[in-house]
Amino acid sequence: MKKLALSDEILLTVQQPARYIGGEVNCVMKNPSLVDIRFAMCFPDVYEIGMSHLGIQILYSMFNSREDIYCERVYSPWMDLDPIMREKNIPLFTLETQEPVKNFDFLGITLQYEMCYTNVLQILDLAQIPLHAADRGEDMPIVIGGGPCAYNPEPLADFFDMFYIGEGETVYFELLDCYKENKKNGGSRRDFLEKAAQIEGIYVPAFYDVEYNEDGTLKSFTPNCPTAKEKIVKQVVADMDSVPYIEKPLVPFIKVTQDRVVLEIQRGCIRGCRFCQAGNVYRPLREHSLEYLKHYAYDMLKSTGHEEISLSSLSSSDYTHLEGLVNFLIDEFKGKGVNISLPSLRIDAFSLDVMSKVQDIKKSSLTFAPEAGSQRQRDVINKGLTEEVILKGASDAFHAGWNRVKLYFMLGQPTETVEDMEGIALLSEKIAETYYDEIPKDQRHGKVQVVASSSFFVPKPFTPFQWARMCTKEEFLERANIVRGKFREMKNFKSLKYNWHEAELTVLEGVLARGDRRVGAVIEEAYRKGAIYDSWSEFFKNEVWMEAFKTCGVDIDFYTTRERSLDELFPWDFIDAGVSKNFLKREWQNALDEKVTPNCRQKCSGCGAAKYGGGVCFEKR
Repeated sequence: MKKLALSDEILLTVQQPARYIGGEVNCVMKNPSLVDIRFAMCFPDVYEIGMSHLGIQILYSMFNSREDIYCERVYSPWMDLDPIMREKNIPLFTLETQEPVKNFDFLGITLQYEMCYTNVLQILDLAQIPLHAADRGEDMPIVIGGGPCAYNPEPLADFFDMFYIGEGETVYFELLDCYKENKKNGGSRRDFLEKAAQIEGIYVPAFYDVEYNEDGTLKSFTPNCPTAKEKIVKQVVADMDSVPYIEKPLVPFIKVTQDRVVLEIQRGCIRGCRFCQAGNVYRPLREHSLEYLKHYAYDMLKSTGHEEISLSSLSSSDYTHLEGLVNFLIDEFKGKGVNISLPSLRIDAFSLDVMSKVQDIKKSSLTFAPEAGSQRQRDVINKGLTEEVILKGASDAFHAGWNRVKLYFMLGQPTETVEDMEGIALLSEKIAETYYDEIPKDQRHGKVQVVASSSFFVPKPFTPFQWARMCTKEEFLERANIVRGKFREMKNFKSLKYNWHEAELTVLEGVLARGDRRVGAVIEEAYRKGAIYDSWSEFFKNEVWMEAFKTCGVDIDFYTTRERSLDELFPWDFIDAGVSKNFLKREWQNALDEKVTPNCRQKCSGCGAAKYGGGVCFEKR
């Protein structure tokens, strides 16, 4: 039996000791001395969040399918264990072998959201790996970052040896084979980085020089190494059925955020919402076949004992074979106590029919995401939802037995007016009225509950809104108060509830999402002053961040509220994410003109993703 890195005495003093002991169902155990490459896969957040991340499960399964690679896992120690590890000088360890991460060949860190950046530094610090890539010697792991935030890696450039841009099933084995060959030939760390830079999708920050104009904008971004590419091209799986999925997902001992089997039905999205980074960088839409999904659904449920399966995608309703898949799952598993969850559905008659088959209507609430309160603003953001469709969906839902509705909106989007803001309350009221007007008293299950939530808008890289200015904290709160005030005027006020996201957190997210290399110093300063677990409101310390910006002489407004010209060079422009800058400029103009762009199945808008040779771009040819 393996020796645990933490003593019983320590485990008894922390919450949830199961976060640190490994040995879960389907956990892969190998003899480390019999493999050529040891890879520590990290999600920089608490175990319960990291264990719910689909990407890590896919890569964990994929890497461990090879006999010469051992992939293990590591997550951020929680706030109670962190100080103990520092005090007792316990190096951060993996769950499988309980061995120090610093002894591994690779440390791969998933960058899922910007507010985990200080946790990235916590991981490196506790692992006793120098924070700066430039300070790492030959005996240190190669630190590689990937995931959605890697599409603007520059704020973290100093801390990573390399970034992987795109989907992991494509060139990861080529990269690991390159490392193996370099090691066998006695090559140095630098030798490997130079070879890795030649592989498509791999970005080595040390091999690029940055210059700035006097006004602080980016002047140039140029390779300083012969093997470094001018453009880093996103890597994409063109044929989704050509890659293996997860046959035996990890099953934790404790309850985690996603305590279920997750079946990814497709990647990408046809909808083209102009605020949505995922909808742009994951283009084109690519589907798994029905037979592929049937096979893996069966295998995963059998190997885990889970009682719920969730169909994962950005817009499940757009999956061509959804009806066939749902009917298969109902026929195969519903009588065996397996629940089916369908997030990301558009609310139409078919979706409601499907949901009524798989959900307990009395217990569940329906989720709509209008994103904006007025039709004008929905056209600006290219949401593709009319008020008529929203109210018809609500009406159908109420007639089918639902009486709880959640609505998601975004405040602070480009061109937004007071009328658009107040429209959030008016639309919520109309939905409540639909219930009381259409459902007879004797058929109602109590009052209708309409909960409207608004997040605050962040203009993300690789979206048509990347040129937009962002609101200040004060402007965000002023807009939320306008909406709240309008809610109080509504006749059905007691059936309505309104809440909103934290403005301070949103402003910081904006800087980290749109930042350049100069922001790295702020992240490090904030971390050294105690910032950690920033995505958890109880631990977020805005004053620490504000002090760090001041100490580093970095102006928040430069990255958030400043207007950008169409010819400005962005910190992420060296990455080809599949959508061309010309397409994004056209869509930015369409937004200002309140012009709707058809979805990808209605008409090709020439975004550039057709070059990948697969998916929705080719299904009609």
